Amino acid sequence: MKTFIPLAFVLVSATGYGLWYQRTRGEFRKKKTVNGPTLTSAIVGTELGARATMVQFSSAFCTPCRATKALLEDMVKTMTDVRYAHIDAESHLELVRELNILSTPTTLFLNHAGVEVGRAMGTPKRAQVHAALAAIH
Repeated sequence: MKTFIPLAFVLVSATGYGLWYQRTRGEFRKKKTVNGPTLTSAIVGTELGARATMVQFSSAFCTPCRATKALLEDMVKTMTDVRYAHIDAESHLELVRELNILSTPTTLFLNHAGVEVGRAMGTPKRAQVHAALAAIH
């Protein structure tokens, strides 16, 4: 009986971590302070949006990155005041370190001035992106 207790503990812990991990992927997290670096159109590689810009960091081997890119590109087609930019994390390691990008895909939500106001790690859902953009004034 004593040999099953550690096994049960490991299974419960792994299940709890897995549920937490899946729930938090793609979730929009609003920044508490907006005193970070300002991203310019030269850094992002495209003109900043009048209201917001979504900047996705991804890598070549990342399968969720392709799904995120397709979603965000599709969403900005109908939004004239929102822009989308894609940055290869492997080619811009200094920027990745400066912005504390820990995993791909990570999408930064910038206001009209290029200041990060939130981010989503993992593949966000369409409703989460709409909510994040609605929070940017």
